[in-house]
Amino acid sequence: MPPAPFDTLPLDRPWWHPERHADRAPVLRARGRIQGAIRGWLSARDFQEVDPAALQVSPGNETHLHAFGTDAIGNDGQARRMYLHTSPEFAMKKLLAAGETRIAAFAHVWRNRERGALHSPEFTMLEWYRAGEGYTVLMADCAAFLRLAAEAAGAQVLRFRDAVCDPFAEPERVPVAEALARHAGVDLMATIGPDGATDREALAAQTVAAGLRVGPDDGWSDLLSRLLVARVEPHLGHGRATILDLYPAAEAALARRVPGEPRLAERFELYACGVELANGFGELTDPVEQRRRFEADMAEKARLYGESYPIDEELLSALALMPAASGCAMGFDRLVMLATGVPRIDDVIWAPVG
Repeated sequence: MPPAPFDTLPLDRPWWHPERHADRAPVLRARGRIQGAIRGWLSARDFQEVDPAALQVSPGNETHLHAFGTDAIGNDGQARRMYLHTSPEFAMKKLLAAGETRIAAFAHVWRNRERGALHSPEFTMLEWYRAGEGYTVLMADCAAFLRLAAEAAGAQVLRFRDAVCDPFAEPERVPVAEALARHAGVDLMATIGPDGATDREALAAQTVAAGLRVGPDDGWSDLLSRLLVARVEPHLGHGRATILDLYPAAEAALARRVPGEPRLAERFELYACGVELANGFGELTDPVEQRRRFEADMAEKARLYGESYPIDEELLSALALMPAASGCAMGFDRLVMLATGVPRIDDVIWAPVG
């Protein structure tokens, strides 16, 4: 664990100043031990570590993810628009289609418009996939990674600011609808039709009743996000980790629907100390449905932000060959933060973005 006054270290010195680096070094070495422990765990279970290229034709097609774009100049001098990926997901799914069955990556990823105590525009994502296995297995993986991180850091608890979480306790598993009812008094399923279609006005009325604002341009997804952030997330992962499970199908762009329940999808998020750590899916492998979702998300992105990203046609072709699989993405830097008790993501990155 870092010394107690870590969060009061002077910020007027750059990260490369010898005195500041000396203060950060114990945490950075703990980062290496945590990464080594997880790599060992994955290797012992026959995962192949892969290294997907960061430069892609599409950075991802989720409405609220923002990418860094660049021009790749060919030998003929012509420019081709490309992007730094926001996740290695598309490349890793192509590897599943190619025949890999258990794969993992510690991938650098880039997300624009994100900077703060928990956000860096460049960070490390631990992403792993299991072909032929259900998404609930990923929940056990996440619990194992919490334990490994704490053990490698020599920590008894995970900590973020004043919040603590026991990494050795079994996580609680709570459906999204139950969490909203418990913490916000919202009946989420009453705003979703039998086919998964959403009712914006019904959720807007409940959002106002929960004491939150509703803007004229807010869609159903915007309101759900506001409710989760303001009323639910602060209560998650205290004492023990929380797995927020069974997201509405409208909020699971790359996840398959729950068999027999088209309103919900096989998606969960892991929280510890009120911090979101991981996002797991039972993966959607229907290319027709995936295209429909991508196009809907990019239309919404264009409406909200005036921009959209291309669809990776090779990914859609690969989905037709991809086996049933589950996959999860974990913010590795955040995991290190909680295991070492530091308050800022830049403190656990070897050379932070300036």
